[in-house]
Amino acid sequence: MKSATQNLENDHVHILQLIDVMRSMAAQSAINPDHLEEACQLVRLFADGLHHNKEENLLFPFMAEKGFAPHVGPVAVMLAEHDAGRAYIQTITRLLPEYRNGDLSLHRQICVAMEGYADLLTQHISKENNVLFRMADQVLSAEDQHSLLVEFGVIDDGLTAGTASHDYIQRINALLALYGADSSQKPH
Repeated sequence: MKSATQNLENDHVHILQLIDVMRSMAAQSAINPDHLEEACQLVRLFADGLHHNKEENLLFPFMAEKGFAPHVGPVAVMLAEHDAGRAYIQTITRLLPEYRNGDLSLHRQICVAMEGYADLLTQHISKENNVLFRMADQVLSAEDQHSLLVEFGVIDDGLTAGTASHDYIQRINALLALYGADSSQKPH
């Protein structure tokens, strides 16, 4: 991998696969609560905890130094969308215990939240891949990209066993295998 933005785009491949799984779940008349919990955990741990961590705590501050204000413009939009995605996942995780205990009337609300998350993140990823990361590529020097990539590597390696990027990707792949979701996208 040659750049920090390519590293983030690679994460997006796996996040989109997780979104495919969530769409497959939402299309079913009943959702396996254990699989739904796993999907939500992967969103929190991989998409939010690992990927958004790299963006919010490393890339976006670098971009701010290059003139991209965090409170207006493209970075602000991305941050607001991160928060909106978190709200969808919070809704699902709030409803999950009651659904698990047999309240099937929550199925529709859970599906609406999953579809909302999927739609939001699909559009969000397109904006990042096609606009924001291209802007970053224009303003970040090769040294900046390398420095970010090294820092991203520390996050990707995980701090404890089972928290590395490849651990989460294996778990995403396990859900993909169960749901027959589209796994045709390949990382860079």
